[in-house]
Amino acid sequence: MRVQSLTLAAAGVALLAPTTLPAPGAGQLAHGDPVVRHTGPVRAADLLAKVRDCAPVSRGRYRSDSGRPATIPVCGTRDAVFWKADMDIDCDGRPGRHCNRRTDPLFTGATAFQQSDGRYLAAERLPYVVVPAPSRRWDYRASGVRGGSVVAVVHRDRVRYAVVGDVGPRAIIGEASYAAAKALGIRPDPRGGGTASGVTYIVFKDTRVTPIEDREGAVTMGERLARRFVRGG
Repeated sequence: MRVQSLTLAAAGVALLAPTTLPAPGAGQLAHGDPVVRHTGPVRAADLLAKVRDCAPVSRGRYRSDSGRPATIPVCGTRDAVFWKADMDIDCDGRPGRHCNRRTDPLFTGATAFQQSDGRYLAAERLPYVVVPAPSRRWDYRASGVRGGSVVAVVHRDRVRYAVVGDVGPRAIIGEASYAAAKALGIRPDPRGGGTASGVTYIVFKDTRVTPIEDREGAVTMGERLARRFVRGG
C-alpha cells in the first residue's frame, strides 16, 4: 500500500536564501554557457545515460513506501542530484475536481511551498516533485535544492519538467503531483495510481522558477538545463 506524503507548512521549512537562475542574454545560457542550436528536445535516453552511475550524497538510503526496504540513494553530480524510484501521487494543496478530500482520503490542503499569491500549490495543475524532509540522511537544502528548483522527470521514453513543490516523510522518496504523473502518462489517481518503479528524478542545483507556479517557465528552463547537463557543460 502506498503512503501519501505528509506535507510541511512553508513556515516550518527553513529555506536557503532565495536565488534565481539568471536570465540568459542573447546568444547565451545562464552562467555564460554558449547557446547550442538544436532541432528537438532532450531525449530520455541521453539524460539516463548521464545518471547511469551513482555518487551518493545521502548518508543512507530511502524507502519507496512505508514497510519497503531502504534501497534508494540520492546521488549527485556537479550540477544535479538525482534518484531512481517509484512514483506515488501527491494530490495535496488547493483542492480541485481530482484532488480533494473525497478522492483522496489522505488529502491535506497545504503544500510545503506556496505560490506567489500566497496560496498553496495545485497538484492537479502544476507538475511538482516531493523531496524528503531534511534529516541526517540527507538535507536537500545543502544540495542547492529549494522550493521551485527545476526537475527533469524521466519515465520510459518521456521527459517532463517540474519544480520541487512539496516535502514528504524523512525516510521515503519517490512522489510527484497529479499533474506530473499525468504528463508522463502515469495513472494519476491518488488512491491507486502511480507506478512501482522506473522513474528518474533529476533536480538541477541552485535553480529556481519564479514564480513557482510558472509551468511554461519550468519547461523552458528545464529544457535549457537538461541540454547543458547532457553536454556536460
